[in-house]
Amino acid sequence: MTNHRRVTIDPNVCGGRPCIRGMRIRVSDILGMLAAGASQQEILEDYPYLEAADIAAALDFAARQTDHPILLVA
Repeated sequence: MTNHRRVTIDPNVCGGRPCIRGMRIRVSDILGMLAAGASQQEILEDYPYLEAADIAAALDFAARQTDHPILLVA
């Protein structure tokens, strides 16, 4: 399990969107870079204050947000 303390939500930072460790890099920024084809190594080189565990936390956070219970209506 990923350490979710790395993902923070503060209404005074990036409009309350989930960010990494209180910095102004949003989970969605990391997801967008990965979706555009950037490797984890490229992201870490471009953002030296990020750690590999931050990227893992962003991915885990996003995966958990997309999981929801299936409601069956009779």
